[in-house]
Amino acid sequence: MWIRKKHPWDIPESEVTDYQVYLNRRQFINGAAGLAAASTIPLSFAAKAPSGEAYADLQPSDFSTEEKLTTYESITSYNNFYEFGTDKESPSALAADFPDRSKPWMITVDGECDKPGQYDYNELIKTQTLEERIYRLRCVEGWSMVIPWVGFPLAEVLKQAQPNSKAKFVEFTTLYDPEQMPGQRRRVLDWPYREGLRMDEAMHPLTLLAVGLYGREMPGQNGAPIRLVVPWKYGFKSIKSIVRIRFVEEMPLTAWVQANAGEYGFYSNVNPDVNHPRWSQRRERRIGEFLKRETLMFNGYGDEVAELYSGMDLKRYF
Repeated sequence: MWIRKKHPWDIPESEVTDYQVYLNRRQFINGAAGLAAASTIPLSFAAKAPSGEAYADLQPSDFSTEEKLTTYESITSYNNFYEFGTDKESPSALAADFPDRSKPWMITVDGECDKPGQYDYNELIKTQTLEERIYRLRCVEGWSMVIPWVGFPLAEVLKQAQPNSKAKFVEFTTLYDPEQMPGQRRRVLDWPYREGLRMDEAMHPLTLLAVGLYGREMPGQNGAPIRLVVPWKYGFKSIKSIVRIRFVEEMPLTAWVQANAGEYGFYSNVNPDVNHPRWSQRRERRIGEFLKRETLMFNGYGDEVAELYSGMDLKRYF
């Protein structure tokens, strides 16, 4: 049985939604900005107020960290979202008006389940209790952030579909629409983008369907309107702009495993002892900081998730 343990970094039972409160409590603008020119990865920029509709009555979460947040400016301007370009800056420029929120966004849930169906995004979130969860995000490229997501547990949607005994994995698919997503006009990957989790990973309380950040709706470049967040895995596992969730019996072929299985394994748990073929994973650069820090096993969520991999060789199942 999964038992929640308290940690020194657990957030107190207080809600954090107002941007000025974020600024005052965590002192975003600090001396690190002056060191930006010396880093190969941009440090935090001057604070920028969030845009988009604000969410009311967000619930705090025991899963949140109290680490200093990455600024909204950095989170929304330094992105990997190849559907909008392969550099870090293109997504914020090309996804500014994505998606068209006047049109329905439909999410299909099907496969090995007793109650498949289609969900209108706007109707779906009305049935959920939205939480603010402040998670660490570690990219396989060696940089990291701390992001205040808004969302709800993926398990809440999965349970509604009533997966059957054949459901061993969950496959996720991103929207395929080259007109809206110009990066899909290039064969960078075999579009649409696909990711997957084992059922126990998908049902874990930490696994989040995120619909916003900094208390407001999700920006296009960060995966609007709805994305996955799996904080103990490298960031590319947290698939963006989801249109399909499918229960399957066999391990799904994910986009990056298909592109280069030697570099991007199915599990992709953050592990400082397993290097990327072209660089070490022992250290990371937190956006907003100059000096590198040690990478934590499972991105610091080992107490919660290590038991999922009991008996597995994590160097083999990378």
